[in-house]
Amino acid sequence: MIMFEMVMVALRAIRTNMLRAVLTTLGIVIGISAVIAMVALGEGAQRSVEAEINRIGTTVLTIRPGQQFARGVSRGDAQMSIDDAIALKSASGDLLTVSPEQKSRLQIEYLRWNAQVEVLGVWPEYFQIYNHDLLVGRFFNQSEVQGKRRVVVLGHNISALLGDTPAELLVGQTIQVNGISCEVIGVLTEKGDAAFIRPDDQVFMPQSTAQYRVMGGNDALGAIYAATATPDELDAAYNEIDRVLRREHRLSPDEDSDFNIRNSADLLQTFNETNRTFSMLLAGIAGVSLLVGGMGIMNIMLVSVTERTREIGVRKALGATRGAIMAQFLIEALLICLIGGLLGIATGYGASELMTRISGWDAVVAPYAVGAALGCSVAIGLFFGIWPARRASRMAPIDALRFE
Repeated sequence: MIMFEMVMVALRAIRTNMLRAVLTTLGIVIGISAVIAMVALGEGAQRSVEAEINRIGTTVLTIRPGQQFARGVSRGDAQMSIDDAIALKSASGDLLTVSPEQKSRLQIEYLRWNAQVEVLGVWPEYFQIYNHDLLVGRFFNQSEVQGKRRVVVLGHNISALLGDTPAELLVGQTIQVNGISCEVIGVLTEKGDAAFIRPDDQVFMPQSTAQYRVMGGNDALGAIYAATATPDELDAAYNEIDRVLRREHRLSPDEDSDFNIRNSADLLQTFNETNRTFSMLLAGIAGVSLLVGGMGIMNIMLVSVTERTREIGVRKALGATRGAIMAQFLIEALLICLIGGLLGIATGYGASELMTRISGWDAVVAPYAVGAALGCSVAIGLFFGIWPARRASRMAPIDALRFE
């Protein structure tokens, strides 16, 4: 009951000086809303990247050519060939699902329509590695790779480039890829962009067909993709890839590898670390607003103590203890901060929604951010309210009653 009365007295004091209370809480509102908005942006960006990485697959390893070095001096970019992919597939057994990639931007034509697109020469395992599904038709198989068959599978958006021809009508038709006639045997379902990979805008054909019929016989690969069944096998996969490729490239134990192995999960970890640093920086900037707001509350509470000196003297003369006086002013400071915190959360949530709808940014207000904001409000009220409350509680009753 005593606590309820203290809260009511504090609310009456705030209501008596409403304009001053509003201006005092403004710093808290700005600081809390900035923290909520910045954390929401960081959380949204993290979830967006996680979704993209998951579309790629967290067990996919990308092997790309690196640089060749001799006695610490670069000899230029190294190359990987189809023999490297064959060696990986043969040596790894059931550990790795492997597909090479030859990629080039080429002209495709169908009837009177044409477009410049990325054409990828891959093995059938590529579709398994990246979990591609078919909208219509079928994937090419290993026998078509061995026979250098002129067949292609189209990304979901390619039909729009070829006169908005329905996917069902494209299957079985012939298109020209760099002047070479190829049969369309399948169209992929929409996958969406995943990092720098855009399968919806690509055309896929057997790697041997790409090498010998479309890309002039060059066997240099842009990348080799390998996937494990589970994330637990990634360490073994790293070691196996390193062992096989170093053997194929005849590298001595003291020579650096002339290839790079990247895991999509590593990209996610790097982004999360960068995003965490950026979020902490922004939260630190917002924290300055909270500090300024807290100092404003301390200032106003000191003014309030001075204005209510006679009231404090009367209460002490009637038997109020130091603890009761201190609790009274602490509750008032806490209420001001809590009201500011709630308004800041509402403002921050509104700003996040506004950024999402107008700017198209992904902003997700996480529950932990709301809890942290409320915790900050309470902490600020306690920290910056203690000194004014302590000053009020230590006033001598006779001096307080004499105060003009």
